Amino acid sequence: MSFLHNLKYELQKHSKLTLLLIINISVFLIINISSGVFKTDIIALNMALPLNLNDFVFKFWTLFTYMFSHKDLGHVFYNMLLLYFSAHTFLNFMSEKKFMFVYIMSGLMGGIILLFLSFLFPASFSNSILFGASAAVIGIVTSLAIYVPNLPISLFGIIEMRYKYYAILIFVISTIIDFNINTGGKISHFGGACFGLFFGYMLKNGKDLSGFLNFHKQKVSPIKIVHQNKSAPSTSRELSTQQTIDALLDKISKSGYENLTKAEKELLFKLSQKK
Repeated sequence: MSFLHNLKYELQKHSKLTLLLIINISVFLIINISSGVFKTDIIALNMALPLNLNDFVFKFWTLFTYMFSHKDLGHVFYNMLLLYFSAHTFLNFMSEKKFMFVYIMSGLMGGIILLFLSFLFPASFSNSILFGASAAVIGIVTSLAIYVPNLPISLFGIIEMRYKYYAILIFVISTIIDFNINTGGKISHFGGACFGLFFGYMLKNGKDLSGFLNFHKQKVSPIKIVHQNKSAPSTSRELSTQQTIDALLDKISKSGYENLTKAEKELLFKLSQKK
C-alpha cells in the first residue's frame, strides 16, 4: 500500500512525468487496439519513424512522435518503468522544464542518428521503422550520470552503487547485450545517451541548454546591462542558491539522499525547480 501511495504522490507532484506516462501508454493502447481489433496498422505507421529519407520527407512529424510510440508490451513496460525511476531522481535535482527538454532532445538525437545512417547505408535499413522512448529515457539516465555521478542509489534494495555505475549498467543491459537484435533501435540509444551526457556536462559547468525556452522572458530585460548595481542582488541570490544546492548534493554524495531531513529534501526540490 505504501508503494501505491508513493506512486500516487510522485505522479501528482510531477505533472510532466505523469503527462509522458499517460501519452506513452495511451499511444501504445491505441496502436494495439487499431491493429488487433480493427486490423489496420495505419496509426502505427504514421507514428513510427521510417528509416528511409524518401518516406521520411512525407512523414517528417514521426521524428517527434516515434519517441512516444510502442507496439510490444515488454517494450513499453521496460521503458516506462525506467522512465519513472529515472525521472524520480532527475526531478530531485532539476526542474520539469529540463526534464522535458532532455527527454525530447535525446529522442530527437537518437532518431537523427538513425536517419543519417540510413542515408549512408540504405540497404541495411530498408523497410525499417523505429518505435519507442528508449533513446529519450537513456538521455535522462546519462544526464544524471554526469550531473550527480557519485549519488548513491540502491538497486532492488540490495546493492548500493554510485549513479555513474548504475547508468553504465543500464546502458550495457539495454544496448550492448544482444546488440544484433533490434540493432537500429539500439543505435538510437547512443544518440540519446550522447545528448544526455552533453547536457549534464554543460549544466554542471553552468550552461543550461534548455535556457533558450525562456528566451522571450529574458529579451525584455536589457536594464540589467545598463544598471549593473540592480542586477547585483540577483546575482548574489543566484550564487547563494547554487552554493546551497552544492552543499546538499555534497551531503547526498557522502551519506545518500535518504539521509537528508524532510526540510532539506523540500528545500532541494524547491531550489531545483527554480534553476
